[in-house]
Amino acid sequence: MTTIAERRAAFRALHQSGCFAIPNPWDGATAIRLKNAGFKALASTSAGAAWALGKDDGAMSVDEVLEHLRFLVGITDLPVNADFEDGFGKSLEELSDIVKRCVDTGVAGLSIEDQTGKTFYPMEVAVERVRAARAAIDATGQDVVLVGRCEAYLMNPVDMDEVIARLNAYAGAGADCLYAPGLRTLEDQARLVREVSMPVNANLTNTGLSVQDMASVGVRRVSVGGALARATYGAFDDFAKRLATEGRLP
Repeated sequence: MTTIAERRAAFRALHQSGCFAIPNPWDGATAIRLKNAGFKALASTSAGAAWALGKDDGAMSVDEVLEHLRFLVGITDLPVNADFEDGFGKSLEELSDIVKRCVDTGVAGLSIEDQTGKTFYPMEVAVERVRAARAAIDATGQDVVLVGRCEAYLMNPVDMDEVIARLNAYAGAGADCLYAPGLRTLEDQARLVREVSMPVNANLTNTGLSVQDMASVGVRRVSVGGALARATYGAFDDFAKRLATEGRLP
C-alpha cells in the first residue's frame, strides 16, 4: 500500500506530461473496479456521492463530503482528486478551515468551483476563494494539487473569452490545473489549452469525443463527472421497471 505522500507525488507527476483519464467513482465497489481496470487516479463526483445517499447533487453536508472523501482515499491506493464544489465556506476564513480539513482526508487534489447556486461568483470573489484555498493547502505543508474551475455549463451560450479570463485569473491565484466543465467541442478545448497557463482538465460528458481526441489538442487529464453514476442508475431503473411491470429481468 502506498503512503499518502507517495500518492500525492504520483498525482503531481501525472500532470507534468501526457494525458491521463481520471474517472469518477461514488462508492467502494466502483472505486475498486476502476482501480482494477487500470486507471492511475480517481476523482470523486459530488452528484454520484449525493445520489448514493438519496440526496440531490449539492445537498451533502460538509461532514458528509469529508467522510466520503476519507472513505474513497482508504478503499484503494490510488490518488484521489476531490470534487469539492465551491469550497463550502461562506467566508474566506471558513473556506480556509474546510480546505485544510479536506487535505486531512488524504486527497491528492481538490477543485474549487466559481458557482454559487446556479450563478457565478463575481470574478474577483472567485479569485479570492481560489487564493484562500491555495494558502490553506500551503499552510498544511502537503503537496495537494489545486484545480480552479469555471462552470461553463451555466453559460448559454458559452463565452470562451470569459472562461479563459476566469481560468487564467485562477491560475494567477495559485491553481495548478484548470477545468471548464461544459465545453462541448474539440475546438473550444484546443483554444483553452492554447490560452491558459496551466494543465487543463476536460470532461467527456455529452461531447462525443474520446480521451485520445482530448490528448491530441494538449489536454492533460480527462474526467467524466457524474456520467458513470448516471448511466449505472439508468440501468438500475430499467431493470426495476421490468421487474415491476413484467415480473422479469432483461
